[in-house]
Amino acid sequence: MKQLFPLLCLYLVAATASAVAAQPATSDSVVDTPCVDVPLYGNAYLTAGEARDLRIDGEGLRGWSDRAQVVSVYFAVAEPGDLALALVGRNDGSPAAIEACVGGKTFGIDVRNAATAAIPVGTVSIERPGYVRVDLRGVACRSHFGTYEALRLSGPAAAGGVTAIPGGEAAGDWPYWGRRGPSVHMGYSAPAGETIRYFYNEVTVPEGEDVLHTYCMANGFSGGYMGMQVNDRDPALRRILFSVWSAFTTDDPSSIPEAYRVRMLRRGEGVHIGEFGNEGSGGQSYMHYPWEAGRTYRFLTEVRPDGPERTIFTGYFCGHDGVWRLVASFLRPEPGKSEESHYTGMHSFLENFDPEQGYRERRVLFGNQWVMTTDGRWIELTEGRFTTDNTGRSGIRLDFDGGLDGGRFYLRNCGFFDGSVPYGARFTRPATGRRPDVDLRALEAIPSAQ
Repeated sequence: MKQLFPLLCLYLVAATASAVAAQPATSDSVVDTPCVDVPLYGNAYLTAGEARDLRIDGEGLRGWSDRAQVVSVYFAVAEPGDLALALVGRNDGSPAAIEACVGGKTFGIDVRNAATAAIPVGTVSIERPGYVRVDLRGVACRSHFGTYEALRLSGPAAAGGVTAIPGGEAAGDWPYWGRRGPSVHMGYSAPAGETIRYFYNEVTVPEGEDVLHTYCMANGFSGGYMGMQVNDRDPALRRILFSVWSAFTTDDPSSIPEAYRVRMLRRGEGVHIGEFGNEGSGGQSYMHYPWEAGRTYRFLTEVRPDGPERTIFTGYFCGHDGVWRLVASFLRPEPGKSEESHYTGMHSFLENFDPEQGYRERRVLFGNQWVMTTDGRWIELTEGRFTTDNTGRSGIRLDFDGGLDGGRFYLRNCGFFDGSVPYGARFTRPATGRRPDVDLRALEAIPSAQ
């Protein structure tokens, strides 16, 4: 039989790779220190190769038999120091070799145990706190490379605190939301004492940041949102999305009473109209548009009352051809409401909506925000407030960021980078004085497509 050379490769993310030094598999500094298990479900991703039969779920990493597959595990340490690693798993008594390295150095492990056990890997020295990436690659096996539940950490670096998605009974929905990564938001300060009808925003996704299953939401409002998505690897299938929540609270659109159903009034050419659920429910519209990274796109959203119990929401989009398009106009009934609704809650956000893509970093720029009041005056908005969702606020993911870049607001998330921005941080961009060049009467006159 050909000799097996099993190696386990641990790669620190680029920001910390140079700060890691390989040591022998045991170290006096890690003996008898508490262990921390990082569950693979919630913290591991397939980062190379096709999934085929490979699964990462509540049973751990399983169905792994292709040498082209790379599984990456991510966690963060709060303190520098020695860090010992072991894989918790088994291979049903069939020998297997797993490969790779830490900062260019290699470790070896021969997996033969039929019962689940902690299989020693080696010790690394972490010189800076932050995210650590562990890559696992199979070298040789008879049938598969084993089934693994967790990466076990010990030593001073682990004792100082480890950030990872929890497992076991305490996990709840965290493996799903944690693998998706934190959503990040920029809220825009409305002018005091003004009643708003329109909100205008300009959106640019930098080149290389148009990652699959990204939603760059441009124009948010109290009751819905509008933006652009990467829904498919085919650029022609990218979407401009506009959604309005029903005033009836439910995650099941079929349960909305007729009196509360969001109704379409107008739709643009080629726009799909439907419903959405699972995050509240309501009316949804989208059009396919091949938007491109590196280009700037313009969004305009209108909110106006139709009496105290009904509100009309309309979304327009301007592509790189300079043509403004109607996406849709919706009527939202609000039975029993005594006051009229106008535009409130101006904000943007960036999210990943696929848990398999949460290891990939995303970034988007928002610039030149304006509102129009109900008496027809344009007012520029220059103040933004950064927030993140519960995935970031809870502290199980630390890769969230936002601020100013070249006179525009930016949002950044996922990718396990170091250096997050505090929740609620405020930023002020320089005013442009560049009022939106929009013919509102022409937009309002666009007929509904048949």
